[in-house]
Amino acid sequence: MFQRLPDISGTTVHFSIDGKPTTGIEGDSVAAALLVAGHNAFRTTAVSGAERGPYCLMGACHDCYVEIDGTANQQACRIRLRDGMSVLTQHGKRDLGR
Repeated sequence: MFQRLPDISGTTVHFSIDGKPTTGIEGDSVAAALLVAGHNAFRTTAVSGAERGPYCLMGACHDCYVEIDGTANQQACRIRLRDGMSVLTQHGKRDLGR
């Protein structure tokens, strides 16, 4: 569904989503990189387990929470992609670290 515009280029970086290696463009948001890679569900809801993905892409909706490099509840639309990142989808209710 999402594709990179042909006139946009940049440095290719390697990262993983749920353990699967993939590539993206350095400086893109993590959300954009995941969408281009075909990964649409970023988390599931606590009660029903419904899949959620980015909606607003500007940090207002909080539907793009993922775990990045071991830190949960990161807004994928607000974090820039870096080489070597490990991104995991989140399932169910968030962990408040108690």
